[in-house]
Amino acid sequence: LVRADGTRVRIASAVKGEGPDAVLHLPAPGEALPAVGEEVEAALDWERRYRHMRFHTALHLLCAVVPAPVTGGQVAEDKARLDFDIEMDRLVKETIEENLNRLVAEGHAVRPRWITEAELDARPELVRTMSVQPPRGQGAVRVLEIEGVDLQPCGGTHVADTREVGRLAVVKIRSEGARNRRVTLGFA
Repeated sequence: LVRADGTRVRIASAVKGEGPDAVLHLPAPGEALPAVGEEVEAALDWERRYRHMRFHTALHLLCAVVPAPVTGGQVAEDKARLDFDIEMDRLVKETIEENLNRLVAEGHAVRPRWITEAELDARPELVRTMSVQPPRGQGAVRVLEIEGVDLQPCGGTHVADTREVGRLAVVKIRSEGARNRRVTLGFA
């Protein structure tokens, strides 16, 4: 956030607030909060945002490559990961990486669209995450379509074409419990 005098308040995170349009910007540790009623301007760190968009789209591609329910995930500054409910011997690092980079290079269009809640109910396979269900109650659910590759509920930010993701590397695959397997991606 940029104050009227030009000083900045670094933001560590943004989370949904109460109400459909409310967003809370959480200052980084040690940052002074703006005073109630103080006018500030939001400034976006585009490089960081774009990396997150690329990683987020990459995780949707990973869902298409690994045919298993998703039990968790995270996008960070320099890596992204998904946890799958799958046996370890079904995850071959080289095969996953090759398939991801093929999908990236093919240049599939990436676009959000809306479906009705009834359409989602008729296609439960679209919900890949075991722990998080898409928000309901508005009559429609936002989905992300990667043309010819993937379609699933998602409210996040993404690139417009898979080529924007860039080359990917499977950094590691490790066990996270009895059946949970974590696949971590980085940019190659």
